[in-house]
Amino acid sequence: MSDPTRPEGPKIIAVANQKGGVGKTTTTINLAAALAEEGYKVLLVDLDPQGNASTGLGVDVEDRTHTTYDLLTGDVELEDVIQTTDSQNISIVPATVDLSSADIELMSNEKRSFLLHDALRQTAMDKYDLDYILIDCPPSLNLLTVNAMIAAHSVLIPLQSEFFALEGLSQLMLTVREVRQTANAGLRIEGIVLTMFDARNNLSQQVEQDARDNLGDLVFETKIPRNVRVSEAPSFAQAVLDYDSTSKGAEAYRALAKELLAKNLKIAA
Repeated sequence: MSDPTRPEGPKIIAVANQKGGVGKTTTTINLAAALAEEGYKVLLVDLDPQGNASTGLGVDVEDRTHTTYDLLTGDVELEDVIQTTDSQNISIVPATVDLSSADIELMSNEKRSFLLHDALRQTAMDKYDLDYILIDCPPSLNLLTVNAMIAAHSVLIPLQSEFFALEGLSQLMLTVREVRQTANAGLRIEGIVLTMFDARNNLSQQVEQDARDNLGDLVFETKIPRNVRVSEAPSFAQAVLDYDSTSKGAEAYRALAKELLAKNLKIAA
């Protein structure tokens, strides 16, 4: 599907936050599903050693013969690493716990911070005709996350609507700034999306107000609500859009995808 909102080749978005439990993997899976529903071809790169995005899209551990670890080390052909999923228009590079040792094992490689950047720009990637690549980063600011930021055009930050939500965000922003200055001058913040939002809760509303006061237009208008269907979907190895298409969670992720596409169209204009 032709898309004027992305750079030549697929647009690469790293979904990152060093805090765990903020809805990062859930957002990666469901944003991918919402973009796929719009007709875009999406590759999800699972860069988290926990491999939750792989599980959430139905890739069993025993079927993860080749993984992001192999993609980074270049030990296998691209077509052996990219797997199809049961979700139309979504493919994945799965992850296993092997990735947890990547920081140490890749330290001696002079190009260690550019491994993912180079892997995702192989000419062999062209045949997949991708529109978007979403990278599910680990909950830390380690070598894997730096690889994702150097490979990406932008960073999407899920922010849980809880006390101390903005704490740690400054460190993430600092990392983005350092990557801009040293390795990827074009990297930008795609936006910050509030997750697990409860409109009846004063704390959620306060977090939203603080985020908008401090970060302005970087904060998406769309908020992802606390929704039991969103929580249940991964246990059925599905995105919430497939698990319960009419749920509030599914509608929120559709709205997020539309807002993201509209933002990019405005920037491209």
